[in-house]
Amino acid sequence: MIPRPNPSEVTARCPAARDPRPRSASPPRLRPQSKIQNPKSKIQAGFTLLEILLSLALVAMMLVALNTFVFSMGELWGKNTDIRLFEQHVRAVTRALERELRTATLPPSARANASPVAPQEIRPSGGASDTLLTFELPAGTRLISWPGPALPEVVCSLQAREKDGLILLWHSRLEPRFDSDPPREAILTPFVTALAYDYYDTAINRWTTETALKKDNAGQLTPPQRLRLKFAYGKFTRETVVPIASTPQGLPNF
Repeated sequence: MIPRPNPSEVTARCPAARDPRPRSASPPRLRPQSKIQNPKSKIQAGFTLLEILLSLALVAMMLVALNTFVFSMGELWGKNTDIRLFEQHVRAVTRALERELRTATLPPSARANASPVAPQEIRPSGGASDTLLTFELPAGTRLISWPGPALPEVVCSLQAREKDGLILLWHSRLEPRFDSDPPREAILTPFVTALAYDYYDTAINRWTTETALKKDNAGQLTPPQRLRLKFAYGKFTRETVVPIASTPQGLPNF
C-alpha cells in the first residue's frame, strides 16, 4: 500500500498554502545611475568668445562717447562762467538797490508832504561837495556795516565813481557830529561805471536820460523817476533801470 501523506507535512512543504491572503508585489528595483554623464546628453548655456569681444567693443564705444560729452559740456560751462556770474551780480545789485529805495518811499520812512528821495549836497571824505540823490532809512540797512552798535535814522546817498564803482555814503542823524563829519562809505559794486537819471517829460510823453540831476523852471533840482546803472566787466556790459516810487501828497506818517 502507498502511504498517505500527513496533512501537516504537506502544509510545511508549501509555505504559500499557510497564508491564503495574496502578497503585495515588491517594488521594482531601480538601476543605479552612473556618475559619469554623457557630455552630449546635456548642453550648458554660455557666451562664445566672439560675443564677449563684441560686447567689450560696444561698452568701450559707449564710454568714449560719454567721456567726450562730459568734457564738451564742461568746456562750454566753463567758457560761460564769467558772463553768468556777472549777470547774477548785476541782478543782485539792481534788486538790492530797488528794495532800499522802495523802503525809503513807503511808510514809516516816507514823511507827509516831503520827497523821500531827493537831491542833497553831500561832502564826501577827501572830496569836494557834490549834489547826490539822498534818501533816509529809519531802520537802517543790511548793506552797511557799523564800526560799533548799529544806529537808526540812516541818511544814505548814491555816487558813481569811475575807478571805485557805485558808492553808498551813509551816516546816522543820531551821531553827535552828524552835521560836521563826512558820511561813511561802502562800495555796493565795483562794476558800475556810470549813474544816469531818467525823467519823464509830460510835454512830449517820453523818457529822457540825464547824466546829472535836472533842474526845473525855478532852478531847483528835481528827483528823477528812475535810476540807470551802467555795469562793465572786461568786454561785458549791462545796463539796468531802477524805478523810484513817488510818495503822494498828504501821506499819513505811520
